[in-house]
Amino acid sequence: MQTCNIITIAESMWKCLPGVLPGLVPVIGMVPDVDVFISNYTIVDPQVYQLWVDGCTSQDAVDTVHKQVPKHGDNTLELVKSDVSDHYRTYNLLEKLLHNPPKLAEQLHFQIEPLTRQLLIEKYYEFDDPVIRELLGKKLSSRYRKDLDEVSDKTNISVKSCRRQFDNVKRIYKTVEDMQGSLIKNIRHLFLLPEELAKRYGAVVFMANMKVETGKRKLQYLTFNDFYECALAIMHSWTCPAGTSEHEECDLDREFFLDLREIRTLLDKEKELKHLVCSKIKPQLLEKAYQELENNFRTYSRSLITLGCNLHRQRDLKFLFIELVEKCIEPWRQVSWTSNDLTAFLSAFKTCALQLDCLREQDTRAAWERYMSVLACCLLKMYHS
Repeated sequence: MQTCNIITIAESMWKCLPGVLPGLVPVIGMVPDVDVFISNYTIVDPQVYQLWVDGCTSQDAVDTVHKQVPKHGDNTLELVKSDVSDHYRTYNLLEKLLHNPPKLAEQLHFQIEPLTRQLLIEKYYEFDDPVIRELLGKKLSSRYRKDLDEVSDKTNISVKSCRRQFDNVKRIYKTVEDMQGSLIKNIRHLFLLPEELAKRYGAVVFMANMKVETGKRKLQYLTFNDFYECALAIMHSWTCPAGTSEHEECDLDREFFLDLREIRTLLDKEKELKHLVCSKIKPQLLEKAYQELENNFRTYSRSLITLGCNLHRQRDLKFLFIELVEKCIEPWRQVSWTSNDLTAFLSAFKTCALQLDCLREQDTRAAWERYMSVLACCLLKMYHS
């Protein structure tokens, strides 16, 4: 920890006073009262702090910093080593406070400026997408924490950093899982995180609550960002409306899933739906893609409709992503559909279904639109190599 000390010497101050003649010696009682303020602000070096957060050893940090400082004499390395050691000692002392960020503002042992405090918190809770991708779907147990060496090897992130990220996810999950109110607002308030980072943690907590399958071999190509975007879409459209649940953004809307069963009537209107969709989409597709759609419309249509009908069952919701890959994405890949082809088809499929009499009932129409808005978002995000 670096400090800035103000030392006062009576004689020096006396000589500096205006009107004092040279040679006069201060006499007791003649020196005016002087207030002395000693400051001890904690100085944070962003580079060294980042190295500490990343799990680098003190010696590795010294080597990194030493390469970047100008060489002035033989003692440069020792100065860097001393400085880095001081910083590391401070950060190790601060770490327990970082586990409960509001306490960092309340404590009196360290004088930390607000901007510095925010930097400490944000950097400590930032995470690497590849690491969190490996944690998705895993039980956050002590046993799994001991096996993070595999995650470290796979992601090329230090074990210490992997453990920090694991502990942060587990800490936030345990803190907010049973809390009432908005999931993301609770995370922001309790951990003093910026909006975007709180949303990323919120998505991780939400997927853990859903117990959604993310580890199957066919899903390995999907990144954390893919799942993050899908989770946000589900949180926005498939959870209970604000004010209707104690756990906003976290409780799935069971009434919505029950209403969604009624879209099964679309299976009986396949010919009409095919005609509407193909007529609407024909100008937007190349001839080959259009012919392929005509030949396989029944397969695509049934897959999308049946999936929605069954989401009220917990098992089908758990395997949502693997179902999307196997029943939708893989068939489209086989016929080399482009992302533009898929966008056009999903848009037409959603709007044309609403023109049919079987979706005239308001609750069913609303359920269909909520369902397809999320499905389109997920499929387009997941449709890549």
